[in-house]
Amino acid sequence: MTATLARPTPEKVAVRAREIRDAIETDREFARLWETCAKYSADWTDFHGYPIIENYDALADAPAMFRETIRTMALKSAVYDLTNGDERAAELPVPVPVDVMSHALMAQFTLLCRIQSRGRFQFVHMTDLEEGDGGGTWDHGDYTHQVYREAFGPINERFWIGAAETERRRRVLDQVYAGIGVTERGKKVAIPLGVAT
Repeated sequence: MTATLARPTPEKVAVRAREIRDAIETDREFARLWETCAKYSADWTDFHGYPIIENYDALADAPAMFRETIRTMALKSAVYDLTNGDERAAELPVPVPVDVMSHALMAQFTLLCRIQSRGRFQFVHMTDLEEGDGGGTWDHGDYTHQVYREAFGPINERFWIGAAETERRRRVLDQVYAGIGVTERGKKVAIPLGVAT
């Protein structure tokens, strides 16, 4: 996204984002949304998203990660509403772990459709509009950070990892994974798959 985007002020986004977050969390199927995302934990594996979190634990980190993802999706939906459906403006840069968790959330497609219909908002998540290769362009002080802080207060530093630190951690993972045959950030895997002993 090299063109300048016209986005609403953080104050306007914050008001609408809190309304959307509240609509999600008070929806009659919110508990089911959490439960289905929690059950999805066996599929919460990737090479360069969650593993950039220090001492990541899929089960222990799930509640806080889910909360961050709901808030982030509310921010994106708020921008979408306030820009009359501008997907490009609404596809905010987000930290990689939150982006990966949003995939688990989006896997609950039918349930999400009902929740957004009842709440009268639109979830926004379009991979082709994300900046960078595999995300990781969110950074401290950017527009996403400003609207998040305005709407919900301080970020959870455990999951909101800035662009430079994300790349540094990914390079560490590149070296570790290369030793077992995983290269190109998980796009190529050459692990001998003989009989396990």
